[in-house]
Amino acid sequence: MSETFYYDNLVLGKDIISDSGTLVSGQKLTRGAALGKITTGGKLTQLDSTKADGSQIPYAILAADCDASAGDHVCAVYKFGEFSSGHVGFTGTDTSATHKEGFRDVGIYLKDTIPA
Repeated sequence: MSETFYYDNLVLGKDIISDSGTLVSGQKLTRGAALGKITTGGKLTQLDSTKADGSQIPYAILAADCDASAGDHVCAVYKFGEFSSGHVGFTGTDTSATHKEGFRDVGIYLKDTIPA
């Protein structure tokens, strides 16, 4: 059995740390989605600066597509490393510039260019 990996330029550096977390029900997110952590319950949701439940604070980046549309779902996340800001997914009016410093505070570095 073999797997096919499609390089998508999300991960830039060699040193990354991955983990798992529970994506809260009602979402279907793709790899690279920026995530926040809801304070009550500790579940993950798409990062949103308009919220006031903890999910407005950068926490992780989704490592693989995750479908929690029918219920909470455990997913793989990146919690440390260098990532291409152009390949990280945000919601609403949020951008990599909105959250660049917040991600740095948790060990995730968003870079504007891909090294040659």
